[in-house]
Amino acid sequence: MSKNIAFIFPGQGSQTVGMGKDFYEKSPLAQDIFKKASKRLNIDMQSLLFEENENLNETQFAQPAILLVSAVALKLFQENIQITPTFALGHSLGEITSLISVGALDIYDALELVRERGLLMKKACEGKNAGMMVIVGLDDEKSENLCKEARDEGKQIWAANYNGDGQIVIAGLKDDLNSYADKFKAAGAKRALLLPMSVASHCPILSSAQAPLREKLETFIKDDFKADVISNIDAKPYGSKKEAVEKLERQLVSPVLYKQSIRGQKTDIFIEFGGSVLKGLNKRLSDAPTFSITDMAALEEVLGQVK
Repeated sequence: MSKNIAFIFPGQGSQTVGMGKDFYEKSPLAQDIFKKASKRLNIDMQSLLFEENENLNETQFAQPAILLVSAVALKLFQENIQITPTFALGHSLGEITSLISVGALDIYDALELVRERGLLMKKACEGKNAGMMVIVGLDDEKSENLCKEARDEGKQIWAANYNGDGQIVIAGLKDDLNSYADKFKAAGAKRALLLPMSVASHCPILSSAQAPLREKLETFIKDDFKADVISNIDAKPYGSKKEAVEKLERQLVSPVLYKQSIRGQKTDIFIEFGGSVLKGLNKRLSDAPTFSITDMAALEEVLGQVK
């Protein structure tokens, strides 16, 4: 009996120095993709990913770096076996990567798109001391209520990522986030930890980036979906350029419903391309196993599971 297989793709925060290096060293295809990516972006992607540097954690560099490694893992997988996923989804940035996997976006267009996305996000947050904070051990409703309470006081705090039960990431101004950390703990949170980020994703602070991002989405996305993509903003499937442009524009200022997306779909296997962060989240969200392709050995293991 054939298995239903879902493709999933990690987002910003999953970047690490050295990721993708095993692919590059062992695969001529990976080397070719890296070379073409470096030329398209005018960035030395080998140096960015394989050498210690400060750029990798900057939004405008992190986004294309993560997408590149995920796309390389995907192309190496597809070189060995042709599988159309039951559906594809990603976490934030990863939703754009998922469009590559269903045929709606060219890899090099995607790299330019997310580079621009990162620059727009950086610009929208300049001078605002924006950031994000992870809240652990508190249910969604209590977290949402505290965010609303803060906004009623004139502070800028919003729920941004629903990663799992008892794990939510909030976004806003760092001073406002810090001022509410003790309130989250008093409400029962085990941790309220500011993340090392200089942008506030998935909240209204990014509203100025929406219109210019939409122009890029219109330019690069193709109306050629081989499978549905699950939207971060509503956990529902879509399969057209019109829907993709609308939903990905809204995604900038809307929370990522990751746990709702995983729980709302049925599949036998999840395959995560280029990272393992989502595998960790999925353990608490689904009975279906998640396999992560992070190097050539993992690729062979996954191919053995699906062939």
